[in-house]
Amino acid sequence: MNLNFNQALAANYRSPSQIIRILSEAWVKDNGYCPNCSTQPLSEFSNNQPVADFYCANCAEQYELKSKKAKLSNIINDGAYATMMQRIKSDDNPSFFFLTYSAQLSVNNFLIIPKHFFKPDMIIKRNPLPATARRAGWVGCNIDLRQVPESGKVFLVKNQQVIPKDNVQQQYQKTLFLREQSQQTRGWTLDVWQCIDKLDSKFTLNQVYSFADELQLKHPENQHIHAKIRQQLQVLRDKGIIEFVARGRYRKLS
Repeated sequence: MNLNFNQALAANYRSPSQIIRILSEAWVKDNGYCPNCSTQPLSEFSNNQPVADFYCANCAEQYELKSKKAKLSNIINDGAYATMMQRIKSDDNPSFFFLTYSAQLSVNNFLIIPKHFFKPDMIIKRNPLPATARRAGWVGCNIDLRQVPESGKVFLVKNQQVIPKDNVQQQYQKTLFLREQSQQTRGWTLDVWQCIDKLDSKFTLNQVYSFADELQLKHPENQHIHAKIRQQLQVLRDKGIIEFVARGRYRKLS
């Protein structure tokens, strides 16, 4: 995998945003692959496709690309709020590629967050553009990546090191059970998973219970938070995300 952008492709462009769009999309087309089935290369959607840039011709997975210089931030600017919310709630919502690049225009990190880790409360509605703006009233959105468990961030390139395809595919497929859940159940699983992410590799049930108030705020309709926590720990145990060690004691699995 060549981590350098082909700068010759943007020789006739002057806009920095256009240059990065052209270079990053060309890099993904030449070097990217489907983390679900390893098909390479990916196919490109036609221009102006809402929320998606690439798709896999073999398994039909869809991908949206976001590129950023230097480090990947927790809050990512995105497009129209209404369009994004519609796609997030649909069955064909895309997974997201996030690419960070250096000042020398080479790839630092390239990762995917699979679509089943996205929840509506991750999409932050921005204020409408003012009446003086060219697109007055338009409402954009941001993506809050702080709500994604670390296991949901699947690196193809990390700190300029290419991750073996087999490792990428294994990590990606390990989380596909989330797609079998209803949106409400998946929300619970992800919320408890996110709480576990904040704990050490070995943790106790009581430590997870300490997040009960936080989970209650997210799920005010549920009056049995501790029981729900135990249920979700069992789900994560059955799917190989954590391991039951002894009564009230667990361990994260890599």
